[in-house]
Amino acid sequence: MIRSAYKMAALGVLGAVLVGCGQAEPRAVAERAPASASPSAATEQPAVMAPGPGGLTPVFKRGPQHAAKVVALSFDADMTADEGPRAAAGEHFDNPELIALLRRLRVPATVFMTGRWAEEYPDQARSIGTDPLFEIGNHSYSHYAFTTPCYGLPTVEEGGVRKEVRRAFGAIRETGARNVVPYFRFPGGCYDDDTLRALGPEKVTAVQWDVVSGDAFATDADAVAEQVLDGVRSGSLVVMHCTRSAAPVTADAVARVVPELRKRGYRFVKVSELMAG
Repeated sequence: MIRSAYKMAALGVLGAVLVGCGQAEPRAVAERAPASASPSAATEQPAVMAPGPGGLTPVFKRGPQHAAKVVALSFDADMTADEGPRAAAGEHFDNPELIALLRRLRVPATVFMTGRWAEEYPDQARSIGTDPLFEIGNHSYSHYAFTTPCYGLPTVEEGGVRKEVRRAFGAIRETGARNVVPYFRFPGGCYDDDTLRALGPEKVTAVQWDVVSGDAFATDADAVAEQVLDGVRSGSLVVMHCTRSAAPVTADAVARVVPELRKRGYRFVKVSELMAG
């Protein structure tokens, strides 16, 4: 983290496509996590979902379609384990301008961060993870696929699912980030029952989405904004990116989306609030 598809032209590019896998999901009910089960350092524990049959990791895609108009924006801070040389050569996998924009607009958001990204940008990870406007979810350490095929992504080593999750949480916490929630987003959005079963002991909720922004490798901010605006309904969860090199127009799209959705009566929430219902 197949039935969703981007409308943009960059389908299939390594590590950049995020679309939901249409696997059967375990029945799950939002509940408060016990303190021992949550990676969050916050006093109030975030909502989680009950495990599915056989301990399968529950999957959350959107909030309830109730009368209140709420929407959650989520941003994936992607960086694979082998992209260090590209970062050293000057490629920007971060997007501080986007985070600054969200702060100016007072938009709460959930950032799904890879452990490798946190290691590359520890100051930014700490800043995001200590700002009450944001919360950080786990996007694996390496951004390698947990199941194949998955858009050409390298595959996690056999038996490495739990190690990926634990290593990512460790790298994120090492930066000093505190607002860390027990949520996990699959690289590429790809998963199956075997990966949900392997992930179960980590007591996380897998978070997908119901609105694909199409911002990966997009060059037209208006087109990205239109795709989001066309897809949002009450309770929607939008997937976007916090990576300049892979999603250069995201901030411009957000600058259009936020005021328009507010004009339509929507309120922005973090994933934890959306999950709590």
